[in-house]
Order: sequence, then C-alpha cells, then structure tokens
Amino acid sequence: MFIHPTAIVSCDLVAGENVYIGPYCTVGRNVVFGDNVVLLSHVIVHDRVSIGSGSIVYPFATIGLAPQDMKYCGEESFVEIGRKVQVREHVTIHSGTKRGIMKTTIGDGCLLMVASHVAHDCVVGEGVIMANNATLGGHVSVGDKAIIGGLAAIHQFVRIGAYAIVAGTAGVADDVIPFGSVIGSRAKIAGLNIIGLKRNGFSRDEIHALRKAFRALFVDSIVGSARDKVVMLSEELRSFKTVSLLCDFVGQDSSRSFCAVRNKMMTEDIGEI
Repeated sequence: MFIHPTAIVSCDLVAGENVYIGPYCTVGRNVVFGDNVVLLSHVIVHDRVSIGSGSIVYPFATIGLAPQDMKYCGEESFVEIGRKVQVREHVTIHSGTKRGIMKTTIGDGCLLMVASHVAHDCVVGEGVIMANNATLGGHVSVGDKAIIGGLAAIHQFVRIGAYAIVAGTAGVADDVIPFGSVIGSRAKIAGLNIIGLKRNGFSRDEIHALRKAFRALFVDSIVGSARDKVVMLSEELRSFKTVSLLCDFVGQDSSRSFCAVRNKMMTEDIGEI
C-alpha cells in the first residue's frame, strides 16, 4: 500500500493489496478498501465506508459524509461501494439514516461522472451510469444498467427500473419502469430504451414481447391500473425476461405512482424494429 506523506489516514484502515492513497486525501475510521483501490488526490473518505477492489476515486470527491437530512441525528450509518466503480471529480455520496436502511450502496461497475450526487439511503445497482451533475434524492433506488443523464434530478423515494434511461435535465418525481425512456422537465415516458436493450444483448423476441406488454400496461385504453393489468398478461408473455422484470417492478409496493406516458410517443422509441 502506498500512502502519500500529505495524506491523513486513520490507523484502523483495512486495506487490500496495491492500494494507492494520493496527496492530501483524508481517510476516516472503520474504512475498508479492497485490492487496487485508488484515491488520486484531495479525496475525503469519511467514517464507515467500504470500497470494493479496482475502484478509483478522483480529486475532490467526498464519500460518507453526513446526509443533508434535517432528521439525521448523528447515527453511525454506512456507505458501501462495489468493485470497479469510477467516482469522478466532485462527486458526493452521503451515508444512510436510521429512518432509511442505515446505508447507501453503489453496485459494481458504476460510473459516477463529475459532480453527480447520491443522497442518503440510496441503492444503486450494477453498471449504472450517472452523467455530470445528475442528482439522486434520499431513498432512491436505481436498477442495474440504468443511465441517468446530466443535470437530471430524481426525487426522494423514486424507483428507477433496470435498463431505463433518464434524459438530461429531466425532473423525475415518479417511478420509471424498467427499460423505460423518460424525457422532459417533468419527466414522462417517451417509449422504451430500445438502443439500451440492443446494446445489452436482448434478443428481437425479448424486445417484441416487452413492447407488447408495455402497450398493454401503459398505452392501450383498458380500464384499470398497471398493477391490475399485470395479471391479465398471458403466461407465455410473462415468460420473457424483459416482461418478467417489468411485471415484478410494477407489482412492487411504492410510495410513488408511475411516470405518465406522453400523448405522442416517438415510434422509434416504442420499439418498431
């Protein structure tokens, strides 16, 4: 392990092999680093933080500081960051609260771009990309491989489904379904993230099945909520992975409604392939 002479590191740090702690970094109590973790310079890793192997943290990022929550009372909460995560310059990741799950988690392989923010008690899945200045409010969950565009703001307690994409500058106050594509200052569903589906190797049959389920749940004018309509989908349709993920998400309890569908959706985003 290399520790630069200007760094301040707690004596109880638990670190794997080839850890690098650069100039002017600060590492607090009860911190665990996996192998090959790199803090480039001027990084603050506060108390009770774990960072998985191969992750790199860029200058002026802060991890594990107290949440911006008026109800926080100094409880000893945590931050857990997975493997091969990139935390770019000026990113802020805050610890959990007793009114939440007491920890904030970032999954493996995420990319948090410059000045993005992950608030207290968030659960971020694997392979998530947050572009510059994207912001997650408290208690937000983000599914695997979701993309959140620059300057997008996600309201507290919102769920972002797996493989969804949120356009830059969007304000998201309701749940975003898996594979959904949302746009607008008050975000609405513009269709399905077809490009993301293709990039992640989903087959033509999986995409067609998802498109059919999406139309049935959110587009067709059948009376009833999306949760009511899920039980009307055929077993054959629900056997597809894409549809199964969508149905599971729709069936879960949430304090938020679903993002509404725009009146005029872009045909290419609905999934005409």
